[in-house]
Amino acid sequence: MNSKAKHWDKIFSSTEDRLLGWYEKDPSQLLKLLDLSFDWKDSLVFLPGIGTSNIIEELLSRGTRLILNDISQKVLDKIEERIGEKRTKVSLCCQDIALPLPDTIPKVDLWIDRAVLHFLTEEKDIVGYFRNLRSIVKKGGFTLFAQFSLKGASECAGLDITRYSVEGLTERLGIHFQLVTQFHYTHITPNGDPRPYVYVLYKRLSRKTQPTLIAFGSTGYAD
Repeated sequence: MNSKAKHWDKIFSSTEDRLLGWYEKDPSQLLKLLDLSFDWKDSLVFLPGIGTSNIIEELLSRGTRLILNDISQKVLDKIEERIGEKRTKVSLCCQDIALPLPDTIPKVDLWIDRAVLHFLTEEKDIVGYFRNLRSIVKKGGFTLFAQFSLKGASECAGLDITRYSVEGLTERLGIHFQLVTQFHYTHITPNGDPRPYVYVLYKRLSRKTQPTLIAFGSTGYAD
């Protein structure tokens, strides 16, 4: 087991879910972004670094099929026990999201990353993450990010993090992903600390679709 997996196994074994800094009882901000943008029900969804998020039940209740990834096997064991009979609609993938995904992972309609990418700080890991994303998101599919914004904290869970702007995410994705909408949101941790996030949704363009120039600040919601 590598040191990253040990770190997250320890966190999820020693801390109640509701006390984790990223714990979100109500995932309505994420769902609002999806609902305003496209009909995503019945989609196949990939969630990297899922942790023990209750977004799982919210998505399953809307007819989605899920591929849940996490570096911690303890996390995936908790999820498997929690979802019970809904296990047939869920596939589990235990690995570092910066490493190449198994060839058995199918193309997906939607990639949802809430508070995972910002834990990658080495360039090779960030490059590996985006290579995975581009390898499995279908043309015409969507990618949603909820990451620490440039105004956010510089560390979380005892680790340094990489903060993101919309421009930074867009550059990382490349020209074949079109910004759909975005907004800033301040998450309040269970300890009452504010954590500024940026929420961004992209659509992957087909080869025949020419990307258009995005004027940042003119799309989505005001801060």
